[in-house]
Amino acid sequence: MATLLHRLGKTAYRRWPFFIAAWLVAFVAVGIFAGTMSKPMTDAFSIPGIPSEKAADLQAELFPGAVDAFDQASVKVVVAAPEGSTLADPEYAGQVQDLISDLEALPQMPDTPLVDPVTAAADQQQAIVDAATQAGGDVAAARENAQALSPLSEDGRVGTITWDFDVETVADVEPETITDLGKAMDAASENGLVVEANGSGSAGMMEISGTSELIGIAVALLVLVLTFGSLMAAGLPIVTALLGVGLGITGITASTAFFDIGSTTPMLATMIGLAVGIDYTLFILARYRTELHHTDDREEAVGVAVGTAGSAVVFAGLTVLIALSALALVRIPFLTSMGLAAGATVLIAVLVALTLLPAVLGLLKKRAFAGTVRRYQPERDTDGLVKNNGVRWARLVGRRPITAVLLTVVALGALALPLSSLHLAFPTDSTASPETTQRKASDLIAESFGPGRDAPMIGVIDGRDLPDEETRMTAYADVVAWAAGQDDVQNAQLIGTNEDGTGARVMITPDTGPEDTATEDLLTALRDGQDEIEAATGTTIGITGLTAITTDVSERLSGALPIYLAVVIGLAFILLMIVFRSILIPLTATLGFLLTVLATLGATVAVFQEGAFGIMEGQPIVSFMPIFLIGLVFGLAMDYQVFLVTRMREAHVHGMSTREAVVDGFRNSARVVTAAAAIMIAVFSAFILIDEPIIRSIGFALAVAVFFDAFIVRMTLIPALMYLMGEKAWWLPAWLDRILPDVDVEGEKLDRPYLRTYADGALDGQQSETESVQV
Repeated sequence: MATLLHRLGKTAYRRWPFFIAAWLVAFVAVGIFAGTMSKPMTDAFSIPGIPSEKAADLQAELFPGAVDAFDQASVKVVVAAPEGSTLADPEYAGQVQDLISDLEALPQMPDTPLVDPVTAAADQQQAIVDAATQAGGDVAAARENAQALSPLSEDGRVGTITWDFDVETVADVEPETITDLGKAMDAASENGLVVEANGSGSAGMMEISGTSELIGIAVALLVLVLTFGSLMAAGLPIVTALLGVGLGITGITASTAFFDIGSTTPMLATMIGLAVGIDYTLFILARYRTELHHTDDREEAVGVAVGTAGSAVVFAGLTVLIALSALALVRIPFLTSMGLAAGATVLIAVLVALTLLPAVLGLLKKRAFAGTVRRYQPERDTDGLVKNNGVRWARLVGRRPITAVLLTVVALGALALPLSSLHLAFPTDSTASPETTQRKASDLIAESFGPGRDAPMIGVIDGRDLPDEETRMTAYADVVAWAAGQDDVQNAQLIGTNEDGTGARVMITPDTGPEDTATEDLLTALRDGQDEIEAATGTTIGITGLTAITTDVSERLSGALPIYLAVVIGLAFILLMIVFRSILIPLTATLGFLLTVLATLGATVAVFQEGAFGIMEGQPIVSFMPIFLIGLVFGLAMDYQVFLVTRMREAHVHGMSTREAVVDGFRNSARVVTAAAAIMIAVFSAFILIDEPIIRSIGFALAVAVFFDAFIVRMTLIPALMYLMGEKAWWLPAWLDRILPDVDVEGEKLDRPYLRTYADGALDGQQSETESVQV
């Protein structure tokens, strides 16, 4: 591989106009396609085959035209009069009517006219009570049912105006529609009314700016200036990474013409692509500078850099790609699209580092390290070898390796303790940022109507096997009574039958909100008793609705986690065996990764679920966080493992003992890996500023994961274990050595006349710290 990449790097350097033009043409072509063929992205998180999806299919069969809960672009505008007043007061009744007029004038509104909550509540209650009276039913129970559905609170102060936009899916709601909705709400809020909105149709009102990316890029630029001591060199990884991310995001947008892509996918791809794009370019550029100390032939220096550091980049990128692409194995559509899109962005980052960077170096030639900030002459030992902080740290760990192992394991284990209280759920309006209108609307509803108002479940009853209408209605009533008798149910009532009476729907309102574990327990209890009530009534029952769907998705994700973990670790273990020609090194790398993941999840639970440090109010961890985090962190963890240990193996191959090789690996790679980790932490941390729970929690988790893995695991635990294992670290059975392909990551087959063996006392790259500044 090193030989092939060596030729590729030299070709890109020599024929730089062709390679730069090819990348620009690709960017423009994909951009044109995205601009003309792309479709809106979706927020759907459905999984075919889960119980709630089957119930939704049954509902569509019995009630043609019924819309799936995830596809409904529903909006609930919440209107509240000041304390001591009601919406029926003349002062506010007129304002509510004006608001309704403005809402009905919005684009994409349904044909059905909107009704103010005061009038709607009175009409609804009268209709329900009259129906109960005619049927000889319980009038008091009918009044309770009416209040459970009422758009007006019992004190008359808070009301809701609800509709579904006339679109096929949530993604079809135009931005202009959301903008006009916001203007109508602002106008109604000027004279004492509080007007907020939640629901999937209002999701576009959550805005994500580009501030986070700019902050991450600014910090990355500062770190790169400190690393290279050159403004020009510092800018190269930034520019190439931005081009790669731009192409990746444009490609994701273009792919919406063929696939459903989640609305958070581009942000996640940006986060990941920017971090790895800068890092991969950084590693090759740093090796290029090292090679320039041995040759005046810049083309050859680029070739060697791409052949050696580029090989590590390829395997690091492959590991990330495997981890992200393997998300498709769990057969969860939205997670598959997220993983493949992020993986494609990583692949582009690898190709940019291997081809575009050498081409740009060919364009710049001697100017690649122009704009020198200041020079730093590194300290050297008596043998003339660089003695930097990486060397000092490696030797410090080497003096007490057992202590280093114990401290890191205990520290990461302690950080993992909060994981025992992990609660997975999907984000809802009630867990949105407190500043958003969605959260304010949800809080008003919970205070005025009860938290269960925003967590209804729909029971779909199939009565087609029953002989007549009387039998069916009796069965429907029995199902309602069964549902109402469950613990933590505020109300259960029949909300309609289909045209021929063979199907019915039951609205089940829990006592608790959508993010509460008691609501999940209620769904489990209903499902557990489902067979018994079906047998007793002769019906078939399914439970759906947004709450049921998100709960089922969370359970499916949890069930898929062990399979995913086994596949990713298995494939990556094989890949690392090929790279390092060892069994123990991949094993310790994997164990270190598990410690990183456990500590990261524990820290995330402490901060986001338990509210530590006040960064977030306590809320559940988004359901796909663990599986996505495992995939991405595994890939990033192996990045640092590959970059550090390949330099150790390179030293060992050329004659050094394991102990000397560890020190030399840190001499040549620790500073660059530190810079790379700092850049990733900066990029990921910047996303914590976004008022989007999914992005914020993932940004935090990735930032702390990189910190834990790079500085605690890869730079402390792994070298300590290498010291303890000694020469056994490189052990590989002879039969396995024969069947594993030789990929030559170290560049042994490259013709480098200046490279003497390590045994002769000269280190490749011993001048690598010249003309740099210390981080």
